[in-house]
Amino acid sequence: MAIELDHLIIPARDKAAAAQLLAELLDVRWSPIGIGPFAPVFVSDSLTIDFDTWPEPIPLTHYCFRVSQPEFDAILARIAAKGIPYRSSVFGPVDNAVGKWNDGSIVYWNEPDGHQWEILTVSYAR
Repeated sequence: MAIELDHLIIPARDKAAAAQLLAELLDVRWSPIGIGPFAPVFVSDSLTIDFDTWPEPIPLTHYCFRVSQPEFDAILARIAAKGIPYRSSVFGPVDNAVGKWNDGSIVYWNEPDGHQWEILTVSYAR
């Protein structure tokens, strides 16, 4: 059997709000309750992201999703429609622009708890 990532636990101030926002941006299912204390986001058939309410300080982390160009365009449109600032480079200023990488598209944004999210169409890790 190949090793696959099954789920992640992401700390949040408000697990339901964080889960709902990510699910809306990715256009996937979510639930305010799951197994244990979690609010799950069903990213795909093989990956669930479980949000959990944690006390301050929330440790900040980075998460990246590789998507097709049509999925990228749709997600970016939802980010823009919600008025979420985004940027073309990981540590760059908010420029509401799409970065280019190896003939692909890339964009970064931060959610209310400070976690950094990334979508890209071409992986630079492979």
